[in-house]
Amino acid sequence: MSETQASLPSGPRIKKFMLVNRKAPYGTIYALESLEVALITATFDQDVSLVFMDDGVYQLVKGQQTQGIGIKNFSPAFRALEGYDVEKLYVDQTSMDQRGLSPKDLLVPVEVLSSTQLGELMAVQDVVLSF
Repeated sequence: MSETQASLPSGPRIKKFMLVNRKAPYGTIYALESLEVALITATFDQDVSLVFMDDGVYQLVKGQQTQGIGIKNFSPAFRALEGYDVEKLYVDQTSMDQRGLSPKDLLVPVEVLSSTQLGELMAVQDVVLSF
């Protein structure tokens, strides 16, 4: 075996991707783009987690009505994440409290974490993308 062959990885390496959602679900493309990146990344068998903080927590709220703004409601697509093995959904406690929300107001099960816990979780990721 040549020296070059010996240094090649033996197989694909799974990376930890964290997508941080900070924007409201409508008015910009960030929320929908984050969802698409999550699904695409998971398709390549990577370890994907999503964080919702600031106005990003609104992306998961049940019963969104978008007819008045002429945009399709994409929030039900968050239910598809489980089918792609994207089951690590985290919400910032402070962001929920500031907006008067609780986990029962959300479309999908989430783990509510403090800012400190989220920071610790971010520190162990290979890739962190903020939307």
